[in-house]
Amino acid sequence: MERFTLEVCVDSVESALAAKRGGADRLELCSNLIIGGTTPSSALFEEIRDITEIRTHVLIRPRYGDFCYSDYEFRVIAREMRKFRELGAEGVVIGILKPDGTLDMKRMKQLMEEAGDMSVTLHRAFDVCADPFEAMEQAIELGVHAILTSGQKNHCLEGKDIIKELVRRENDQITIQVGAGVDVDTIQKIQPYTGAHAFHMSRKTVVESEMVYRKEGVSMGLPAFGEFEIIRTEEEKIRKAKDLLHFL
Repeated sequence: MERFTLEVCVDSVESALAAKRGGADRLELCSNLIIGGTTPSSALFEEIRDITEIRTHVLIRPRYGDFCYSDYEFRVIAREMRKFRELGAEGVVIGILKPDGTLDMKRMKQLMEEAGDMSVTLHRAFDVCADPFEAMEQAIELGVHAILTSGQKNHCLEGKDIIKELVRRENDQITIQVGAGVDVDTIQKIQPYTGAHAFHMSRKTVVESEMVYRKEGVSMGLPAFGEFEIIRTEEEKIRKAKDLLHFL
């Protein structure tokens, strides 16, 4: 059994294949990673499943922004979970907060029932909750399997002290999965300090579009995002991280 787990966040078939070739243990599948990730399409999941058997956890997030959801959004989340469970996803990545910054335990309990035998990860809603240690205890109570966290900071190295304490409190009841800024250098610094044994990374590179004709002055989205740049997982960066974990 592997001592460490390396999960790679991907939002395309090409990135999923690069992650697999690089040695990822599993995928977190989403769409729109450039805005933090939203729920992927079932077709994307099925296409990846058709060509690789790598374990896949699916992000269920109906929109960009906070994690306080309307009744409509909650029903969408529950339906998406049912759909991906039926399609054979091994896990889901979810999280709902109340307006006061605490976990929405009532709704989370409902989602845990929807999950069935899928693994459940509490995503980085955890990093904007009011009390991470209370939220961790609640997650354990719910039966959540893992918490994805940067230690409530933008970069996991900035949150290393909180991560260290969270790892100390795992007690074989839950797994703390380190995310946000994870690469080879980060792992070298944060793993010995925190004792963490699960890591989440994306490690993207920009690929130039194959378009030859390029219409200027027409934007399909936010002007800050280039229309002719495609962001993909870089296989070699995943391989280097996986190789490092083999030797720690």
